[in-house]
Amino acid sequence: MKVFLYTDGASIGNPGVAGIAYLLKDAHGSIIASGCEPIGIATNNQAEYRALLRGLTQARALGATEIEWFSDSELLVRQWVGAYKVRHPALQRLLRRAKALAKGIQVTPHAVARNSLPEMAQVDRWARQAARQQLRKSSEPTTAPCSAV
Repeated sequence: MKVFLYTDGASIGNPGVAGIAYLLKDAHGSIIASGCEPIGIATNNQAEYRALLRGLTQARALGATEIEWFSDSELLVRQWVGAYKVRHPALQRLLRRAKALAKGIQVTPHAVARNSLPEMAQVDRWARQAARQQLRKSSEPTTAPCSAV
């Protein structure tokens, strides 16, 4: 089954409070899964990888055999394809985990501008909302703002 995966991570500060988001669509353009969550303190690059991990995990659980993956992180996409080396040990671990999750799945990555696709604009909003959740008072609800399914 072919799916389309859109991911984004955001941090307020670098490192700072961070959030992640993903959106999965089927070949007909229907949303089949989505999610976002605050992830604590992380760099923006770590958040981007964590969003990818969450999206890959969900795609695998749904039985995806082919993934068209879209990210606004050119760095992440270039690291994925091997055009850029990954020097930071934490990012090396995250990339290894992502590659292991993708084993047996054909992943085609695309680096796209943040607002070039409506799906990318949506995951960007969700990731930023998830990061901002951590800055709010503890008395406010902590449920993720992004359930689109």
